Amino acid sequence: MSPESTGQNEHYIRVYRRRFRAWRGNRPFWAGLFTMVGGVPIAYFPYANMHLGNVTLAMSTTAGAGSLIIGVLLVTLGLTMWFHSIVRVFAGVAAILLALISIPVANIGGFIVGFLFSLIGGALSISWAPGDPQSADEAPRPDQPYEERPEGELQGAAAVPQQQGAVLDAQTEAEGGRHRAG
Repeated sequence: MSPESTGQNEHYIRVYRRRFRAWRGNRPFWAGLFTMVGGVPIAYFPYANMHLGNVTLAMSTTAGAGSLIIGVLLVTLGLTMWFHSIVRVFAGVAAILLALISIPVANIGGFIVGFLFSLIGGALSISWAPGDPQSADEAPRPDQPYEERPEGELQGAAAVPQQQGAVLDAQTEAEGGRHRAG
């Protein structure tokens, strides 16, 4: 062991935090979280009782089973986004459709709260794409001036392709610009 090695002296919370950040960065984490949070009120409100003083209001509806199914499916889709991110587009589209179906079925989509969270989660899942890892030699250094950076690097604006001069082929010129079939 060398005195420069900091691996053993590092606190376990810092290690877990770093592992969680690496895990979170490789999947649509926020999409899954929003979708699961949206499924909870959709499934909960049809079975909830609200107490106002001594009066109990039962919010149970005839569509309670449909609300429970929609809520459980949304939580399942959120977990699918986390642990099987290859099907993120399907899970996102399904979450958006279930959120839209929850409006007439589940107390106006869990009183709009569940609907909005599920809709945002589905949209985030569809739009998420895994990033390409960048090697250390390709990454621009922050201390390197703009003028000294490599030529082919995109820097804030879209790259304009270089125009190449017209190169005439001797064969094409000899045939008058026509191809052999015509």
